[in-house]
Amino acid sequence: MNIGILGLGLIGGSLGFDLRSQGHHVLGVSRRESTCQKAVALGSVDQASLDMSLLATTEVVFICTPIALIVPQFEQMIAYLSPTTVVTDVGSVKAPIVKAISPLWDHFVGGHPMAGITDSGIEAAHRHLFVGKPYVLTPDATTATAAINVVEEIVRSLGANIYHCQPEQHDRAVSWISHLPVMVSSSLIAACISETDPDVLQLAQKLASSGFRDTSRVGGGNPELGVMMAQYNRQALLRSLQQYRHNLDELTNLIEQEKWTDLEEKLTATGKARPDFVE
Repeated sequence: MNIGILGLGLIGGSLGFDLRSQGHHVLGVSRRESTCQKAVALGSVDQASLDMSLLATTEVVFICTPIALIVPQFEQMIAYLSPTTVVTDVGSVKAPIVKAISPLWDHFVGGHPMAGITDSGIEAAHRHLFVGKPYVLTPDATTATAAINVVEEIVRSLGANIYHCQPEQHDRAVSWISHLPVMVSSSLIAACISETDPDVLQLAQKLASSGFRDTSRVGGGNPELGVMMAQYNRQALLRSLQQYRHNLDELTNLIEQEKWTDLEEKLTATGKARPDFVE
């Protein structure tokens, strides 16, 4: 199968590795010539170009650009595609993308692999990134069944676990477990560096270990991605942030009032709930 990848960063590059290993012919398009050259040299794609016309022979295209570019890049790309070409994306926000593209292309299937890491770019791409990871598909009532079947088959071949939901459900869910943690993690780092005693700050930096590393990781990631999460999933993220602030206020009040038994009950409850989210 001829498969196109528009956007050769972490996700696009990793997709290319796995799809080529299965015998697919992979064609990549990037905004930078240097990225095209690296993708070919690394073996992520068979061919790469700055020109979208390279995608004219593809049967399936994955749009792996930053969120803000998905719709405008799609609108440019469709001039080169066959009407039967299946198009999917990997954006971490789904409702605005599906709303914009579905009326234009009934072979579009919204998608989101939950497989990101802190590093970005084609250099960060690696094989088997999607194995065992959730991969959400958000087709709507107008999506061609054949297109859904094609994307499902490819996703299964990556070793990912497929989930279906409405675009709005997806955006509310990821606001809790993906977008909110980025903002909370960033706030943690900002709070720490606000320490006014330079000796204390330096000591904290030297003592920081696994607890700080785990809770601060996503706050130290790609700032462009964080801004786009907030911009394109604004309402759901604001709702999550407000609820988080409410829970933080509750903890603050328990500590101020020295209600240690109530605090222990709260921490016990959250400890029991964590395995429902993370194995």
